Order: sequence, then structure tokens, then C-alpha cells
Amino acid sequence: MLYKSRGLTFDQFSVGDLFVCQARTVTEADTVSFAGISGDFNPLHTDEEFGKTTPFGSRIAHGMLVAAIATGQANQLGVFEGTTIALMQQTLKYTGAVKFGDTVHLELKVAEKKESSKPDRGVVTFDATVLNQQGKAVIEGQWVCLMKRGER
Repeated sequence: MLYKSRGLTFDQFSVGDLFVCQARTVTEADTVSFAGISGDFNPLHTDEEFGKTTPFGSRIAHGMLVAAIATGQANQLGVFEGTTIALMQQTLKYTGAVKFGDTVHLELKVAEKKESSKPDRGVVTFDATVLNQQGKAVIEGQWVCLMKRGER
């Protein structure tokens, strides 16, 4: 049996569609692992005593870690599985800190669709917002994706 993707094609997205991802709690272990992978050992993320001297009052998770978690949450939705050709652009604005124990989730809203010069694909722009457990945005931005067209 051949693999059949479960992702949505360009034609199946409509402007205004909203996709809400499952939430995930950000842990100290996540941050320590990300520091090791990225090489970003800024004391804001790795030194509790330093963190206490900041406006946040403690260490916080890396913004890029939270953005990476959001991409994983989007993948878990399944709407991009096998139908995404490329993530063409991603803009991020960090609007709040994420502390260890905060629970975040991604919301993606279709903002725009554009035809491509090639008939087998199109461009979908999503407004992307990562919210914490209080419903406060911690990351706002846009994702521009090149998507396959046609039947799934």
C-alpha cells in the first residue's frame, strides 16, 4: 500500500480557517537540551541566580525553543503532512516570556492565499500566534508556506 498523506492541499485551505494545536508544557529539561543543541548558554536561560536579577524574576525558555515547539505542534495537526513543499518565510515577534512550567499552544489562521506560477502549487500565508496558559500571546508572526495543489 502506498503512503497517503493526511495534509491539506492549497485548494483545501480557506482564508479565515483557524487551526488550534494541542498545548504543551515547557520544562527546564527542554531548555537545558535546547541550550546544548543550539550552543546558546545565555545566563538568562541557564543561570537561576542571574535570572532572579532580571525583570522576569527567574530563568526563561529560549524564544527560538518556543518557536521550534510551535513548528512541532503544527506538524502534529497533520494538515501539513505530505502536502507542504516549503516553508518560504517565517516572521516572529516575541511578545512575552515563557517560564518553566508554562503551557503553550499554537494557533494558525489562514490570512491569505496566492496562486503560484506553477499549476501544481500555491502559497498560503498563516497568522501564527503562540499563547500561554493564560491566553496571552508570547509569539506573534506569520508563516508563508508553499503547498501542493490538487487531490490528497
